[in-house]
Amino acid sequence: MEKTEPSWDLYRTFLAVVRDGSFSKAAQRIGVTQPTAGRHIETLETLIGARLFTRLPSGLVPTEAARALLPHAEAMAIAAGALRRASSGETRDESGVVRLTAAELIGQEVLPEILSPFCAKYPGIVLELKLSNRNEDLLRGDADIAVRMVRPTQKALIARRIGEVKLGLFAHRSYINAFGAPKTPADVSGHRLIGFDEEQHILRSADGGAPPPSRTQFGFRCDSASMQAAALRAGIGIGSLHVNTARRNPDLVRVLEKTFTFTREMWLVMHEDAKATRRIRLLFEHLAKSLTTYVKDSS
Repeated sequence: MEKTEPSWDLYRTFLAVVRDGSFSKAAQRIGVTQPTAGRHIETLETLIGARLFTRLPSGLVPTEAARALLPHAEAMAIAAGALRRASSGETRDESGVVRLTAAELIGQEVLPEILSPFCAKYPGIVLELKLSNRNEDLLRGDADIAVRMVRPTQKALIARRIGEVKLGLFAHRSYINAFGAPKTPADVSGHRLIGFDEEQHILRSADGGAPPPSRTQFGFRCDSASMQAAALRAGIGIGSLHVNTARRNPDLVRVLEKTFTFTREMWLVMHEDAKATRRIRLLFEHLAKSLTTYVKDSS
């Protein structure tokens, strides 16, 4: 006899119990009664032939079998949410949640001014911004839209090239007053440079012919791009920054402009299925227009 496949309702309850650690809280989360939540888990355990939770004083703890199921159930939840959005009036509304991801520096230094007018125009759209220097997977539903500094290679993605962002080397006036400014590339070795510790993808395309600094030359190392910018503004040393971001601070002085100019491509990306959802499409177009202006300002 053909084995019955567990329904999405069972997996939805399973996810809720994993997240909340109890039948009562899980039931409240998904809008069912506590006995119903308990029966869902019993039925799922019978169908898959494994125990899913261990009852402890602290609550229900997932077993090894439950942990093996978890990523697949989460994938089902993402797909179910996408189906719900695509088949409901939510696809046409100017309301709901849009999840945006960007690199840390872009998120803190660039996006706030860009997102402010969008939020004012569409008060019903809730924005979730995830800052991460790694590329979030839009195919898994980690985000609806991504601002990336590298060209995406995955299929089923809509990718729009915004342009090239120019970066340069800068120092605060207080640093220059104390230690002077390098006149030649060779002078850089006598200064404290701000750079990455483990993530070696910064300063990778010098237009002026001089090689970018190596990790051993960085006298202040941190893998947080926003912390690097804060260290630069505090006068700790010489570091790289987007040219048009640095222009906002009159105390930041560009050094070795003719020798050190760095460029990074900016891309705006979303899943091709997301274009059917109006709120996502609205934010995508707003970001495309605003980020294009930002990139042009760096030229």
